[in-house]
Amino acid sequence: MYSITMPRDIAEAAKARSGPSGLSAYAVTVARQIERDNLNEFIQVAEAEHGPVTDEEIQALRDHLHQARQQQTDGADAG
Repeated sequence: MYSITMPRDIAEAAKARSGPSGLSAYAVTVARQIERDNLNEFIQVAEAEHGPVTDEEIQALRDHLHQARQQQTDGADAG
């Protein structure tokens, strides 16, 4: 376990937003940011090796994901 120091105004704002779970709830936020940072590093390495992902490729993957989710929903309704 670690203790950190932060400016009072930021600590007070975090405390006001965290509710009954207290400031420890913000540990989840830090963990999510680390995951995002790791993902961004992975993307940078992949794009350096394979080139940037195009908007068309992103849209195709979104369409594929949407179709897969729709099939799951349709299958769950039938069962």
